[in-house]
Amino acid sequence: MARVLNQTTYNSLLDSLCKLPFRNRVQSIQKLFPELSVDTLKCVVAQECQKRMKGSHGRLTTSETVEAMYKKFTNSILMNEEPGILLRLSDEVGLTPALLARSIIERHYQRDDKSKPAKLLVSTLMKNTALIDDRDLAFETYLCLLEDDEYGPIAEATKQSRGYEYEIYLRMELENCKVSFLHEDHLRIKGYDKTPDIKLEIPVAIDGQVINWIESKALFGDEEVHRGYLKDQLYSYWNRFGPGLVIYWFGYVEDLEKIHQNRIILIRDTLPRNMVLMDQHL
Repeated sequence: MARVLNQTTYNSLLDSLCKLPFRNRVQSIQKLFPELSVDTLKCVVAQECQKRMKGSHGRLTTSETVEAMYKKFTNSILMNEEPGILLRLSDEVGLTPALLARSIIERHYQRDDKSKPAKLLVSTLMKNTALIDDRDLAFETYLCLLEDDEYGPIAEATKQSRGYEYEIYLRMELENCKVSFLHEDHLRIKGYDKTPDIKLEIPVAIDGQVINWIESKALFGDEEVHRGYLKDQLYSYWNRFGPGLVIYWFGYVEDLEKIHQNRIILIRDTLPRNMVLMDQHL
């Protein structure tokens, strides 16, 4: 199944996603792009959702909007509507379930001066809905967290676990290939602040290019994502260690390497099997 997309296919994928509701989009988009890896589609769906929320969250969570949503929620409870009230409201207003639930909790616990409650309190309630003092709100929030693959404590824990899983997988693959390396924990002990996931103790060559480090990203790499990592991480690694490799395990858009401005950072969707070890040429 394809994981590396040309720009035309990626644009078509994003256009299709914008026409779908937030929930259950993977199943719908899979029917339109059956040639693409399911993991790639899941990752693109999640990242598109996050980008859309960054652009619309402020508009969708004004005090007036939240007040209207809260009244709609409480009226639905009074009318004994079936569970899933906040999920249906999420589909209606365009907020992901977890972000909507968070806004409703903030309104439910607002102070006497109508200011928002402490962020720590809200985060604690989101992590343990049993602590919410309203039974209906607690259950509705719980349903929202289960249904949201992008936001909320369950989604965040899943992302962190997936990222660590692929870092460990990369280490195991390098060990199987007899490649000597230091991982980021070793580098931090040595006093480095910004560290790649892998620093090769002996450089290797990939497709004729020598690399000194590897960065693992358990996501899909498009231009916006990649430019962000170049600015925040990858160029720092290049300046300190020279050429390297970034692996977007769930695929990437073709030709991203063209934006590197002569700084050599290879991009792949897996650890290449054609690595040439230095001792093979000694």
